[in-house]
Amino acid sequence: MLKIALLGAGRIGQVHARSIASHLDCRLAAIADVASEAAQKLAAQYGTQVATVDSIVDDRSIDALLIATSTDTHADLIERATACGKAVLCEKPVDLSLERALQCQATVAQTRKPVMIGFNRRFDAQFSALKAVFDKGEIGRAELLSITSFDPAPPPLSYLGGSGGLFRDMMIHDFDMACWIMGGAPATISATGSALVDPEVASIGDVDTAVATLTWRDGRIAVIKNSRRAGYGYDQRVELLGSAGLLSAKNVLENTLEKITDAGTLTAKPMYFFLERYMRAYEAEWAAFVEALKAGTRMPVTLTDGVAALACAEAATRAARTGERVAITSDMLGT
Repeated sequence: MLKIALLGAGRIGQVHARSIASHLDCRLAAIADVASEAAQKLAAQYGTQVATVDSIVDDRSIDALLIATSTDTHADLIERATACGKAVLCEKPVDLSLERALQCQATVAQTRKPVMIGFNRRFDAQFSALKAVFDKGEIGRAELLSITSFDPAPPPLSYLGGSGGLFRDMMIHDFDMACWIMGGAPATISATGSALVDPEVASIGDVDTAVATLTWRDGRIAVIKNSRRAGYGYDQRVELLGSAGLLSAKNVLENTLEKITDAGTLTAKPMYFFLERYMRAYEAEWAAFVEALKAGTRMPVTLTDGVAALACAEAATRAARTGERVAITSDMLGT
């Protein structure tokens, strides 16, 4: 039985608490959060204790930490936990600064402790099936990847102001998906973005609608489209064109009912929010972490993967600002 501590009792921390507590090989041993009331409430829900971050990190009986705190704490907590011999699953991103993420990558490499970054979309049943079929060679060589990711509604400006911008906060999931499906980071990125949903977003130096084009050294291309607003639901689609066919992972709908009349065909809308759409993916993500930890095998999403996605986000941010194509160099990847 693995003893797990959860750092962070906010919305995503609550999702992870459920995954930890429901896993037969895990015990949720402690929860920490700067908001003591939130920590107390979540601890009571799962019959565990509230503790400080320091006491959790120093507790040698705790096997692993799940870090679901604010982004500016991620790199420090990863370093502290691994230095004390603990395995870590940390929510994305590693940090808002690529330089800091690279420092964290180098520091953790010295400890040889396993770290997994929480890019949960890899564990979605639709997307993982697409990846598996592609890896079997059933559509030949990848040529053009298209990723659509539209949120149903934008978060408040107070959140966006500290988010690091759309490319680091939102599109970073899609950068990871592209690197994962294509088997590595691209060579160059170009991007453009606008504040079309809310003009106030421009006043804080951010965008809410964006497109990025990724190009690999062998000519393969990926196009990523993001919007903070899609009133019909949470739009999540992936399409991969290969030399011998096409793979398409479509939206998960609110229900499977389909009405067909002489007026046309009517189906349900996509699930409305990420918690509904990806709840099972979060559970599968945690199960994969536990399986790798117990078996002593490589984590399915590594700290290096987290750095690569952040490097793409930083390059896209620069490309959108300058209008130039930005190269992804080995220095940006820590290789």
